[in-house]
Amino acid sequence: MPTTDLHAGERASAPVPADGGNGMSPLGDGAPASSYLHSIRSALGWGPADHSNDTARMAETLPTPTAPSIFDRAISNLRVAWREIAARVGGAAADALQPDLPEEDARRLAQRIEECLANRGGEVSARARAAEIGRAYLGLSPTGRLRFLKLLADNFGPDRARIEAAMATYSQAEDRAAVSSAVVELREAAISPRVRLLTQLTTLPDGFKFLVDLRAELLKHLSADKTLAGLDRDLQMLFTSWFDIGLLTLARIDWESPAALLEKLIAYEAVHEIQSWTDLKNRLDSDRRCYAFFHPRMPGEPLIFVEVALVAGMADNIQKLLDESAPHVDPAIADAAIFYSISNTQTGLRGISFGNFLIKRVVDSLSHELPRLKTFATLSPIPGFRAWLDRHLGDGESALLTAAKKSDLRAVLADPGWAQDEAIAEALAPTLRRLCAHYLLQEKSNGKPLDPVARFHLANGARIERLNWLADTSAKGLQESAGVMVNYLYRLADIEAHHEAYVAEGRVAAAAAVKALLKT
Repeated sequence: MPTTDLHAGERASAPVPADGGNGMSPLGDGAPASSYLHSIRSALGWGPADHSNDTARMAETLPTPTAPSIFDRAISNLRVAWREIAARVGGAAADALQPDLPEEDARRLAQRIEECLANRGGEVSARARAAEIGRAYLGLSPTGRLRFLKLLADNFGPDRARIEAAMATYSQAEDRAAVSSAVVELREAAISPRVRLLTQLTTLPDGFKFLVDLRAELLKHLSADKTLAGLDRDLQMLFTSWFDIGLLTLARIDWESPAALLEKLIAYEAVHEIQSWTDLKNRLDSDRRCYAFFHPRMPGEPLIFVEVALVAGMADNIQKLLDESAPHVDPAIADAAIFYSISNTQTGLRGISFGNFLIKRVVDSLSHELPRLKTFATLSPIPGFRAWLDRHLGDGESALLTAAKKSDLRAVLADPGWAQDEAIAEALAPTLRRLCAHYLLQEKSNGKPLDPVARFHLANGARIERLNWLADTSAKGLQESAGVMVNYLYRLADIEAHHEAYVAEGRVAAAAAVKALLKT
């Protein structure tokens, strides 16, 4: 997948294919559906289980799960799991550090990292030292964690003297063997010593998740402290080699899935927030499909959630699509699969490519299960449109709009209730459709569309099929995209050709009707 620019916001054995060919996997044992309401409430800390009045409770508004309810448990479990490993090299030193990692503690920690990198002893000792350092990080406050990251960035980067010596050797090499040897040395010299520590951490239980969360912490500070960029680049390079669509396992999520997994679906749904128990059950009903992608080294920790509605025809309104009172569609006669939410659950994997055929993987699975499906499309937000439009309206006259029209449009959109006035909405529709088509087709950065969701779907082989006016009239939809949503169409016969044209030439595949909007 291209970078999961979608929306961001996870210990059992790794899921493995169970059906001999459709790429799906079981999720392990779980409580029966009748007990899920109670088990999820308990897992999220929403109060003791109460088996009375289940029907009424299903209509309650869901409290928003907070990240600490998930992550504090994970951190506590991780520190306990690593304590025994770290104890083999006197791991109590990690417990002696002050949470804010003052200077003297930072000096002692740097010494322990140096000992870890010195490779004294065997594999067991190296693993134990890595566990001690990992436990030290988990016990720090936000201030201490930033100092830990700064320590890695400043003290354990590439050895400049070694690089310069390797460059000198390379420049003096003459025969082919000498050049080859010098290239190997130069490549090794450019690798930061901290990379060995990061790699050692992956050998620990939940080590992959630890590094993903460590990068999430780093990203909070990256824009303000550019000295962290080298460490971030090291993590990116490691993650790029570890995470790829070919290594991920696809699993279907339903009402019978483990409560802990449903908890994460609730917490990490970033596109269209799950509002109630009925809403959750509706999204897992028989005319809906929900999938999660997992990495074998992060079992039980979904990387991406994909939500799909099975309907008749291409959907054009998200409120109607998610309407809990809408008639049920028999999956056996549905002819369209609408991808309406794709959420990246791991902030630490932001900017990491999972390969460019994530959606095709789900399409293949749906086609195998439901052969009658003919249309595979999204109903997607356009999160960058309104921000681009507001910037454009603030400029002077342009080829798109005169200064007077910009002033009028700016005044209308400033009224939060404009979309409820039918006459105003109808008058705005042609102009905003044209501007949105321009934004998606022609506004680019480094040869790629400005809109992050467009970049994702186009790189996955879709084409821009249709713009839908007032398809999302929620406050978020109006604020981000003036209520406009887009259908990206995945036609199996065209996916690879569209992908190649986009990646190689930056060509944006679009239906004739969308291109025609540019001329209106």
